[in-house]
Amino acid sequence: MKELSNLTPPEGATKTRRRVGRGVGSGLGKTAGKGHKGQNARAGKGKVRPFFEGGQMPLYRRLPKRGFKNVFAESFAWVNVAQLNGFEDGAVVDLAALVEAGLVKGRPDGVKCLGNGNLEKRLTVKLDAFSKSAIAKIEEKGGKAEVTRG
Repeated sequence: MKELSNLTPPEGATKTRRRVGRGVGSGLGKTAGKGHKGQNARAGKGKVRPFFEGGQMPLYRRLPKRGFKNVFAESFAWVNVAQLNGFEDGAVVDLAALVEAGLVKGRPDGVKCLGNGNLEKRLTVKLDAFSKSAIAKIEEKGGKAEVTRG
């Protein structure tokens, strides 16, 4: 039985620390795992940054630049009309309702409703964008598709 006087960490939770420079027989004696001479064997600021190639023109500068990232691009999440069948008949479906239902994750710039599948319920859907087929399927069941973005 575990009590405050005899608590131990679970199996595999702790590692024994490496004792370097404690004799050749330990496997980490003599040069203490640093190899022979050179910048990485020195004390103090002996480390070099990742991908440093000793002053040679590094690979990331030798390769040509390609493409660009549009910082103004908006990431839209999407939801199909078939996924809206999980809501009750006559419900108002908006971003908050979709997040609560787990259909939209993260923080998208907007949500677009697409027309894949069949809708069996009358819903009022308030989202940022709709496909033509999604609007047709929502209105076919007597619901409303309202665009919230100007």
